[in-house]
Amino acid sequence: MATKKSKSSNKSTKTKSTKSAAKTAEKTELEAVKTKTVEKSTKEKKSCLSGFFARKYEEKESILTIFKDHKFYGALLGEIIGTMLIALILFSLSLMGIASIATYAFAIIAILIAVYAFSGACLNPLVVVGMMASRRMSVIRGIMYIIVEIIGAWFGWLIFNGFHLAGGETAYDIPAMSALAENGFLPIAMIELLGAAIIAFFFARALKYKRSVFTFAAVVAGGLALAVVVGYVISAAFIGANNNFIFNPAVALMMQIFPTAGESFGEILGGICQALSIYAVFPMIGGVIGFYLSDFTSKLSGEE
Repeated sequence: MATKKSKSSNKSTKTKSTKSAAKTAEKTELEAVKTKTVEKSTKEKKSCLSGFFARKYEEKESILTIFKDHKFYGALLGEIIGTMLIALILFSLSLMGIASIATYAFAIIAILIAVYAFSGACLNPLVVVGMMASRRMSVIRGIMYIIVEIIGAWFGWLIFNGFHLAGGETAYDIPAMSALAENGFLPIAMIELLGAAIIAFFFARALKYKRSVFTFAAVVAGGLALAVVVGYVISAAFIGANNNFIFNPAVALMMQIFPTAGESFGEILGGICQALSIYAVFPMIGGVIGFYLSDFTSKLSGEE
């Protein structure tokens, strides 16, 4: 009898110890989970902007590898074609009124959808600079994109002006930049900066919907149309002209922004620097601001 009692007591002791060990293990696991959760939340609170400047393009892409990929040349050709078509649209609508913005937006949607698969449809140096600054694009790819975009805009100018000359007219003097000397440096530069920031912000947001090409194109075109409306209204209301902005440095270089005459070489050089500042430097700064604003807002809101 004593032996049986001792055996039963041993069994109960083992059962109790097993239960207590299980409870201890559960408590340990719960504490570990709580600790991890607290650590994770602490890290999230401390580093809501972690990865803000992280590289977002393919790590293998460099000057040593990019030219070996045939897809890169297809991307460059896509940028040339797309920028050429945009230049044709802008030249054709160089006397653009508020009623033709819808036509412009639909044309931009069509162009973006047509060339998106080739290169991502940047088609604007201010967008490319914003992509490079936010580390969405390598420097070598960005530089090559800007070069071919200028070439594409030049092709668009050749085609447009060729048809104009074929009609027996003189070289077409596009009036979009004609108000520069009259309206001064700062107002037009601020319009270019604001419009470029709007375009870049919408482009950065559109990248979130890049799986749907139509959605991507619609968001980008909407941003372009909004920038044009804002530029048109501000120019007409406060400057007294509506043909002094373009929001595309590659196309602007083709639109006779540089002075061809002056009292001295210094005056001509100063005019060239002023035109480049307004239609190239300020839009590119606006492009960087637009992309950074999008990324900053995304990080603060916790968007993946």
